[in-house]
Amino acid sequence: MAFKVTLMKGLSRKTDTQIRTLEALGLRKRHQSVLVNDTVANRGQILKVQHLLKVENIQK
Repeated sequence: MAFKVTLMKGLSRKTDTQIRTLEALGLRKRHQSVLVNDTVANRGQILKVQHLLKVENIQK
């Protein structure tokens, strides 16, 4: 299983840790989408910045 993660909000006025978490997920621009594997580490990163994201389940 994987997640399709889309950055819905801009990066301005965000904390340094939030920006680094988004970059670790592979998100750098608004409305950019990436596929992320379903791992414990990735779930933690998504939960940390969930207010900035739109997350969809993708069945492989």
